[in-house]
Amino acid sequence: MKISSELRATVARRAGSRCEYCRIHEDDAIYAHEVDHVVSRQHGGETVAANLAYACMICNRLKGTNLSSVTTSGDLVRLFDPRLHKWEEHFRLEGAVIQPLSPIAEVTTRLLRLNTAERVVRRGILQQLGRYPRD
Repeated sequence: MKISSELRATVARRAGSRCEYCRIHEDDAIYAHEVDHVVSRQHGGETVAANLAYACMICNRLKGTNLSSVTTSGDLVRLFDPRLHKWEEHFRLEGAVIQPLSPIAEVTTRLLRLNTAERVVRRGILQQLGRYPRD
């Protein structure tokens, strides 16, 4: 199902044109951001604003149709859901590194590879330029 340009614009505006997972602004990404089904259509998710998030191509591709992952202690935990959770309650920036504050953030950080060297360096440069949040 194609997402209408109006719905895409609504999702982008709500997110401030930032990826709702890694927080990179669309203007600073290599590829245009995508609209992510938080609960994928494969799992019965609808194409409505309440089930859509704005995501950079990297986060969206790594998330795929996943709804959850396993923590290092072996617990099955739901992934971060921008429609249900507040980023600041689950993640904290330490410099350019995204630190998980909850099991939800732990599995999301690992699955979306939020702290690969390349992504951390890019965020650090963007922070120096005033184009990425510092907290």
